Amino acid sequence: MTDNPTETTPLPWGDGPYSIKRHGTTLTTCDSEPVQTPGCIQAHGALLVVRLGDLTILQVSENTGQHLGESPEQLLGQPVARVVGSANEACLREMLGRESLAGSAAYAFTLPAREGRSPLDVCVHTVEGVAVLEFESTGRAAGQVDANFFGLVTSAVSRLQAADGLREFCQRVTNEVRSITGLDRVMVYRFHPDNHGEVFAESKREDLHPWLGLHYPESDIPKPAREIYKNMWIRPLPNAAGTLVELVPLANPDSGRPLNMTHCALRGASVMYTEYLANMGVAASLTMPILVDGELWGLIACHHLVPVHFPHQVRAACELLAQVASLQLKSAERNEQLAYRLKLERVHQQLVAIAAQEGDLMALSDRHPSLLDAIDAGGAALYHLDRWWCAGITPGVAQLDALAGWLDQRPEFASTTRPAFVTDSLARDYPAGAGIADVASGVLAVRVSHRRRDLILWFRPETLQTVNWAGYPHEKLLVTGPHGSRLTPRHSFELFVESVRARALPWSTMEVDAALRLRFLVMELVISRAERLAELNVDLTSSNEELDAFAYVASHDLKEPLRGINRYAHQLLENAQALNAENRQHVDSLMRLTVRMDSLLDSLLHFARVGRTSLEFETVDLNEAVAEALEMIGVRRTENTCSIELPRPLPTIQSDHVRVREIFSNLLSNALKYNRQACPRIEVGYLAPDEPGARPNAPAEANEQVIYYVRDDGIGIERRHFDQIFRMFKRLHGRKEFGGGVGAGLTIVQKLVQRHGGRIWLDSTEGVGSTFYFTLPSPDEVRP
Repeated sequence: MTDNPTETTPLPWGDGPYSIKRHGTTLTTCDSEPVQTPGCIQAHGALLVVRLGDLTILQVSENTGQHLGESPEQLLGQPVARVVGSANEACLREMLGRESLAGSAAYAFTLPAREGRSPLDVCVHTVEGVAVLEFESTGRAAGQVDANFFGLVTSAVSRLQAADGLREFCQRVTNEVRSITGLDRVMVYRFHPDNHGEVFAESKREDLHPWLGLHYPESDIPKPAREIYKNMWIRPLPNAAGTLVELVPLANPDSGRPLNMTHCALRGASVMYTEYLANMGVAASLTMPILVDGELWGLIACHHLVPVHFPHQVRAACELLAQVASLQLKSAERNEQLAYRLKLERVHQQLVAIAAQEGDLMALSDRHPSLLDAIDAGGAALYHLDRWWCAGITPGVAQLDALAGWLDQRPEFASTTRPAFVTDSLARDYPAGAGIADVASGVLAVRVSHRRRDLILWFRPETLQTVNWAGYPHEKLLVTGPHGSRLTPRHSFELFVESVRARALPWSTMEVDAALRLRFLVMELVISRAERLAELNVDLTSSNEELDAFAYVASHDLKEPLRGINRYAHQLLENAQALNAENRQHVDSLMRLTVRMDSLLDSLLHFARVGRTSLEFETVDLNEAVAEALEMIGVRRTENTCSIELPRPLPTIQSDHVRVREIFSNLLSNALKYNRQACPRIEVGYLAPDEPGARPNAPAEANEQVIYYVRDDGIGIERRHFDQIFRMFKRLHGRKEFGGGVGAGLTIVQKLVQRHGGRIWLDSTEGVGSTFYFTLPSPDEVRP
């Protein structure tokens, strides 16, 4: 309902004082209205402005004849005692000298009924060097006793203190105010961060339509009105359709300035506001602000369907209740925030405990509680181990990747105090955010690892998705007045549902603090685990080095005495005539055992060298490596003794040429050795990650890598021996079967594959054949 006027647009009243009565119909915007100096009062009372120095009357309302029995001309320039009498003048002087009356009107005295006029309550306050006296009917019949409003307020305060939670507190405020005033509808109207309002609590007559939960655009209570509510505690309007009367003169004759009527109970209401109330069918209103730390949190808005009198005692009771409500609301809000914070901290501790117990951050997303329980959000996502782990409703993986890439460049993460990105309107900063506004208009992001770019994100959708607006919030209806077109309040208050586009409920400071605390806990967990893993890696590296050194030294040093034993046994055989048959048999056994032990030591020494020798990566054509391996084991593909098939050429990779050749030579040798076919058939091939084909028993990480295989039609292996065959010196057959051997070949193959960062496994059927699969990742994937 507002359009900011340009600086060049002249105001209808020019440089002179404003009057609602004269200029109200010329307004084009609410924001241009001088609500603090309306120049008019409500006609149900009268007003005098007196000079503080001598209490001479400077300005009066034009209806003094009706209420005070004398016209403005008769009163201007006269001492105030002419109206209130000498005794009350003395009382007034005593009040002005005793206490500060600036910023709040105080009850002074009651003028008795005279000449057919009702008794008048007189309230006074000071502003800009003058005292303002307001005269209003007491509203009491002759002999009527005032209600015990102090007792009512005391009881109301006790009930407010027992409220549990912010919403219940606000509901009790509406109940108590309605109990004291007897008005038809009392609401607590809460302002949102964008200054639009919401009916947060309501107490009403049973036959009235509820407004609880309705939202109203910012323009319904424009900025000047919100500002004035910061400086006053009550705003009565007994009759919205009542006439207005001007001050005479409009400007103070001493200063030439209009009267600041911020604290006047009789202050005239804006034409727009009275029309606004009329559109809602409201005849009278009473409004009190709710202030938290000096800022306008909301309003206690009261409506009545017929004009009603607001006696001074009722206003005083409501004003006191509004002040108490402001103080206690802050406490209720803090208690609610404290409960929320404790809940968040409890969930965070549980999350970190689960992650520590299971040894992985993935537990933050797929357990209960999860990240979604950590903060009030619609969805949460964790980027960890190069993938997204999500809970609730979140953007898709591609959208998350794009968002993470954009967030990675944000300067907020460079902050040493609050490294978090926070927004309630992602599309405002991130153009692609418009495409995910339905689930991620609000984003709260913290980074838990700079090296791995791990992130935790929380998402909020557009505000409530749909907000119940009381009428169309952008409607600007123009009507023609005496001075042309002007903006008038909305006439339709039918429920209008409008999506709040690309804006979410804002993240509170407490929620951001909670996210940062969780980040700290997770980083502590990651660091402690990294330190523990580093310690284990040091120990493991040391143990492996010691084991390799032992194997090397043992196998190398044991060969010396073994050679001596073999030499002496050979010498004994040369003197065979000195031995009988039995001793000669023993010497033969000794020679055979030394040869076998020599083979075992050679295998052990070779295995130790495999673990100690650094790999030298180079470009290797695997077709050449296979050809060389066949040559090493004495097999040619052109011979008819066996069939060696390559369904398609093998790829060229980065690897250690010598070690890869050894892998193939061992596997090919075993395929020929453990085979009963007259012409063994062997196939050497590979499976690319993106092509179809069976990959039996393959580990998960191998499915995204090239898998090489050597397939034979040999004797096969029982499944129960799949793991045992890779153990050092493990043979499944007798020493003399299938050409003998020490059982170290597959152990060395496994070691060589692992040194390349790969995995080896097999699939086999006894009597049908075996297939050995293995991977050889590129050098940048190889583990040290």
